[in-house]
Amino acid sequence: MYTLARASCRIKPVDTSAVAQRLPSLYNFHRCRSTLSRIWVPTGGIAETENESGHEKLVRAGFLRQSQAGIFQFLPLGLRVQKKIEKLIDKHMESIGASRLSLSSITTEELWRKSDRLDSVAPELFRLKDRKEVPLMLSPTHEEEITTLVANTLQSYKDLPLRLYQITRKYRDEMRPRQGLLRSREFIMKDLYTFDQSPEAAIKTYEQVQTAYKAIFDEMKVRILVAEASSGDMGGNHSHEYHLADPTGEDTVAHCTGCGYTANDEVAVSRAKRSNAFDTSVPSNYGLWRGITKDRKTLINAWYPQHNGGRLNFHVVKSLVPELDTSVHDPLPLWEVAVDSPETVLVNIIDSGLASSFGNIHSELPLLPEELRDDFIGPQFATSTTASGEGLDLLAVAEGDGCPRCAPGVLKIDRALELGHTFYLGSRYSKPLEALVTLPVRPSQPVPIQMGCFGIGVSRIFGAVAENTADSRGLNWPRAIAPFEVAVIPSSTVNDETLAFFDSLTGSRSFDAVLDDRKRPFGWKMKDADMTGYPVVVILGKAWRERSVCEVQCRRLELKQEVAASELPEVLGELLQQL
Repeated sequence: MYTLARASCRIKPVDTSAVAQRLPSLYNFHRCRSTLSRIWVPTGGIAETENESGHEKLVRAGFLRQSQAGIFQFLPLGLRVQKKIEKLIDKHMESIGASRLSLSSITTEELWRKSDRLDSVAPELFRLKDRKEVPLMLSPTHEEEITTLVANTLQSYKDLPLRLYQITRKYRDEMRPRQGLLRSREFIMKDLYTFDQSPEAAIKTYEQVQTAYKAIFDEMKVRILVAEASSGDMGGNHSHEYHLADPTGEDTVAHCTGCGYTANDEVAVSRAKRSNAFDTSVPSNYGLWRGITKDRKTLINAWYPQHNGGRLNFHVVKSLVPELDTSVHDPLPLWEVAVDSPETVLVNIIDSGLASSFGNIHSELPLLPEELRDDFIGPQFATSTTASGEGLDLLAVAEGDGCPRCAPGVLKIDRALELGHTFYLGSRYSKPLEALVTLPVRPSQPVPIQMGCFGIGVSRIFGAVAENTADSRGLNWPRAIAPFEVAVIPSSTVNDETLAFFDSLTGSRSFDAVLDDRKRPFGWKMKDADMTGYPVVVILGKAWRERSVCEVQCRRLELKQEVAASELPEVLGELLQQL
């Protein structure tokens, strides 16, 4: 080895033996050893509450802190969970040939006007203006931005198929933020956008992404219900939601006990009409829901059987009246304005179970609110059948209904947390934003690119898995997204022997382990490990000091056993495979 002599600029040899002797200590000094004393984990000061939620456990264990309503700070442990979810998503997005990019969080209202989506989502937008008074907003989603980017950069149909994704923060001005990360105003999402030449190719891409989604959730050891769903304001005609069944969920999913049929409550149907063994000539047995279209020219009454707690299926009404404004919860003030116009139409949509008697008693029913009855001058229409002539079933499915796909199956209804959503968009955005491509079969006629949009809520997975897997002792992470796979907890003071053992363990099999070397009582450390939710805990107690035997604990597998230190790497490897 040589060094440059500063004075004479001559190269002269140096003694390499001295450097060699120092290498082990230099290696240990620079080695990346994960210890809790070097990680900021603010715990304490927050009292445990009765019936503590998963989100409250995340805060108390030092993963998160709330900045303001619906906005959260991710602390070091929380950031490790976030990054592990992202790493898992990256792995499976790369497997289907997707490239990661990063789009701006600020977009223009002009783009959303072009796509005709601005008005439908306006109440939920964070809006701002720059110094030139140009109206901008914080993006709740990026269909307009990505479509415009591709439209401006695509050179030829030969550039297709194209698969682009990002993992970024998004913003929605929730009226009532709740459940921590599950319904927040700032959230982290993965969006994959796909671009294909034809509908057939786009559906094939859709199926490939579905396979990748299944692999993501399987690796997390999270049991997902893949439900048929409505596309809503996103547009398109092919959509699925990815749900984690949990009683705290705000969504409702119907799934068959005998086959794979699964759908959310908006689109779920049953095999046969439920019994109508009640008096349809009694007005009190008629449930009524009122609505109005986006152009304010059509008033809607939906009449449905009100017996046995039946609920209206809004999706059926929406399918009959595509322009129905589902954002209006109290249409009466809008009706008061609309009834004065001769162009206003009143439509009565009637469940087929009520159709036979509706004509006889309609004069006794409140077709219009009492205060408006003398004002309405427009035409009235009624329907009790679908476009294909089938009788309308306006009731949402209920527990015990027959499955529409298999004869013996019965529908089970679960509350659920939505973690992801996939949409086949077709030309919903490519057409208005002019993302066109010329194909060899029609060189004179450019056609819109066929698109798909595939979302996964990174922060929702974080909050939902915490909620779903927590128990009375604390959080209980699956291995794939745990902040650390293994926590090593000495029952006494950490010394050189402890450090050497930890280094040997983490170096032998690349376990993602952390050493609790904090100057805290052993009992406190064990309670903290339970609250944090490490998949596996290794205790270095008296047996380790005397006989080189560790105690291994795993709450998820209800396991507690002694393991010789020499066998620990193999035992941990087998355990973690199950988690």
